[in-house]
Amino acid sequence: MSIPASRQELLNAIERNFDHLYKDLKSVPVSRCSETTLEGHAKGTVMSVHNLVSYLLGWNKLVLKWIERDARGEPIDFPETDFKWNQLGALAQRFYTDFETVPFDQLLKELEIAKRKIVAVISGKTDEQLYGSTWYGKHTMGRMIQLNTSSPLTNARTRLQHWKRQNDIT
Repeated sequence: MSIPASRQELLNAIERNFDHLYKDLKSVPVSRCSETTLEGHAKGTVMSVHNLVSYLLGWNKLVLKWIERDARGEPIDFPETDFKWNQLGALAQRFYTDFETVPFDQLLKELEIAKRKIVAVISGKTDEQLYGSTWYGKHTMGRMIQLNTSSPLTNARTRLQHWKRQNDIT
């Protein structure tokens, strides 16, 4: 899959990757969603399907926070306040904790809502706004959104499909 280079390509990637993953997530029995048997985000760790969705929701909410702060002309703490890029394992753990009491079906709904909000923001931007200048380091806004939405969706689907095969879940 090529890296999106326009608003429409980014929207297509997010929608496609989300739809595929969402279908796979809906096929996981709720009784299995809390099992910590899925390869974790930090090396040598394990997580649950619930944690996986919490991670995705956490990143979607961060992307929205970045965009909102940018729109208000406020500085953005990439990736998150009190976290550096070399602390993403700890950030993942925070996402797991943030959503640990949210029932799985509600977590899926919240992920879908966050995705819809991101799609709405992207839809309201031009190719120039998304890809015309750097936004963080060497990356454009469109690339940062893609790196933290559609790419993790693809990665999550790969992990989930592998886990489902290992656990005979169809």
